[in-house]
Amino acid sequence: MSANVQHDGLPSGTKPRRVLVVDDSAAQRRVLTLALRQSGYEVTEAGSGAEAWELCRNGSFEIILSDWVMPGMTGPELCRRLRALPRDGYGYFILLTSKSDKAEVADGLNGGADDFLSKPVNPAELRARMRAGERILSMHDELVEKNRMIGSTLDKLQDIYDSLDRDLIEARKLQQTLFRDRQRDFGQGTVTILMRQSGHVGGDLVGCLSMSPRHLSFYSIDVAGHGVTSAMMTARLAGLLAGASSDVGGLSLGQRDRWPPEVFAARLNRMMIEDMRVDTYFTLALAEVDLETGKVVLVQAGHPHPAILRADGTVEFLGSGGLPIGLIPDARFERVEASLQSGDRLFLFSDGLTECADPSGREFGEDGLADSLARAARLDGEAFLDALVEDLQAFSGAAHFRDDVSGVLFDYRGPNSNPASIARSPALPRRSAASAAGSQTAV
Repeated sequence: MSANVQHDGLPSGTKPRRVLVVDDSAAQRRVLTLALRQSGYEVTEAGSGAEAWELCRNGSFEIILSDWVMPGMTGPELCRRLRALPRDGYGYFILLTSKSDKAEVADGLNGGADDFLSKPVNPAELRARMRAGERILSMHDELVEKNRMIGSTLDKLQDIYDSLDRDLIEARKLQQTLFRDRQRDFGQGTVTILMRQSGHVGGDLVGCLSMSPRHLSFYSIDVAGHGVTSAMMTARLAGLLAGASSDVGGLSLGQRDRWPPEVFAARLNRMMIEDMRVDTYFTLALAEVDLETGKVVLVQAGHPHPAILRADGTVEFLGSGGLPIGLIPDARFERVEASLQSGDRLFLFSDGLTECADPSGREFGEDGLADSLARAARLDGEAFLDALVEDLQAFSGAAHFRDDVSGVLFDYRGPNSNPASIARSPALPRRSAASAAGSQTAV
């Protein structure tokens, strides 16, 4: 009979299982070997435990049938050694015994054996035990193959992740070029940028535009969500706000096509809904300042209330909220006006500041922000924003924020004024970040 044809319903053409028969009795080995070969197994014989051990060290057997009591190495001892032997596949171990003591049989199974057969071996019981071993080995082979597929898939996913990670790192570098100049001096005022991204790329955008020798515009934008989509949207908006796009005539904030902030917001909203047709939206605070008079005209579209820090240390919040851009068709946006005096500061910021939470979940809020702004009142632009970030870190108890933290600060000097001549009220005493973090209270 061909070795590739198996009995007991085993499929034809299947590679035969490798079986090792271990018994110090040549007659017993011969009987078992003949029965197993008739069932289609590939059988090797060993006359002792030591011989079987050498065979197993140099080869791989899927099923081992071993006599319990043999001179030298016993069946249970052989089983224990095999279990400690590194191998790729599983070895199904059946003990052959004439022992009837259940405690001894239990000891054999506890020692690593999978099954046992009573001697003399009954052919029908042998086939049944072998079929049970086949099922276990088949399940093991299936698990090994699935683990191999999972490992291969994880390797591919890791390659994809590494590729995305490299792309995101480069995207972050490109996005940071949007904020290359952290501070710009326009004579009658200075603009300072704050940008702390929570991930590789962020959805916040801040910046300023010199619309004319007399007028300055600056903005704070927060695109809903995080990641690549929001980052691509900020890049598109940066081009629009800089007047770099030619396919949206009338949206430029440049001197030639200047629109009031509330009109610009409405046109931007219509463009988002009718032209872009993307499932995203963003909030916006856009301000225009007359550098000669200090007059401020701004629009708040779902963005946090812009803050004015007066020269005397008081803080005012502007606006009434408004709708986000790209959410509601034909949304109307309210014009807000204010006036700056020499020494006043206007601060536009994202909700990453006010919604920054401490370990208990309490948010920094406008009160915490107002206190922090007043506390840093005598610091210049960059040091002022750095102090604000330190306060947020102390409040949250973390060096990195869960959301993007961004803002644009405008220091107004007034027409033809000397920066050194601006008088500010005494600042509140500042706490160190370490002491503030220890108290975990709003600053």
